[in-house]
Amino acid sequence: MSNFVFYKYTTKMAPSHTRGRIKWMKDTDSTNSELRRHISELDNLSVIAAANQSAGRGQGAHSWFSSPGANLTFSILYEHNALDASDAILVTCVTTLGIRDYLMSRGVETRIKWPNDIWAGDRKICGILIENILEGRSVMRSIVGVGLNLNETDWPADLPNPVSLKELTGEDYNPETELETLTEAICRRFGQMATKDGRLGLQEEFEKFMFRLP
Repeated sequence: MSNFVFYKYTTKMAPSHTRGRIKWMKDTDSTNSELRRHISELDNLSVIAAANQSAGRGQGAHSWFSSPGANLTFSILYEHNALDASDAILVTCVTTLGIRDYLMSRGVETRIKWPNDIWAGDRKICGILIENILEGRSVMRSIVGVGLNLNETDWPADLPNPVSLKELTGEDYNPETELETLTEAICRRFGQMATKDGRLGLQEEFEKFMFRLP
């Protein structure tokens, strides 16, 4: 465990049941894989973040590009009270809306590209990889990987439409500070899943800001 460099709690503002611990790593293969390896040791909404991933994953067979130390690459654990598999879209709603809230707080308007990307204008600023753990018809846990382009400016030529927060605002960002703010936003959205009205609100907002490519 020597690769973990420090521990923090995500938020002082959210209720205690929506707090999780952040573990930062210097290097790992994939934060989703790392979280899965340690899942029995972790509490709800715990976060594993890495300054560098050697095998970061996107949707399908895609990899995730990120220069070491420049961006946010992390995974967060959601523990559910036997969420019915038919309601698994709520995991996407919580995550995408929480990220959108964070980006709005930084002055950036975004939309959600179905199913798990965040776009600023016509450029991709964030990708999400969700892995649900089921028992029968119930989702018991979700491992949610997030790659957010924070300070990146040097993109590979084969990436079609990336953009970073720095490119949009002209500011430099501290990944540790920004991760705490971002996970606070996600935790608040996760809390909405506790009530019927909250779940309905999540789905309505998701549909409002979601689009599909032709």
